[in-house]
Amino acid sequence: MAYIPYVTPDYYKETYKGRTVPEDELERVLRQASRHIDSLTYNRIVGRGFSNLTEFQQEVIQEVVCLQADFEHENADEINTILSSYSINGVSAQFGSSWNVFMDKGVAMKRDVYAQLSQTGLCCRLAR
Repeated sequence: MAYIPYVTPDYYKETYKGRTVPEDELERVLRQASRHIDSLTYNRIVGRGFSNLTEFQQEVIQEVVCLQADFEHENADEINTILSSYSINGVSAQFGSSWNVFMDKGVAMKRDVYAQLSQTGLCCRLAR
């Protein structure tokens, strides 16, 4: 059975009103963001089935997938770099666990978006 992302391109454009990700990349980016949400929730969504989650959990997950898709698209170069920091001629840049970026399981996410995902109760290490 093929993996189905938690957000469709129509949901991203019509409900979320997303405009960041270009149309030709939208399905791939939404799929990747959904997979990253699965990693951060210990695959609990896959295990339970999206339709078996509460309406609140479904709504939060869909919004977080859209926010994550935007974040990953806007920061693709920084996220995909193997360097966590560098300095050239006195100018430095760093990407990693900073005050506004959460990193876990190889997934970078804005901290406030991770806090929003955590409201679903699916991110804690102990099963609920």
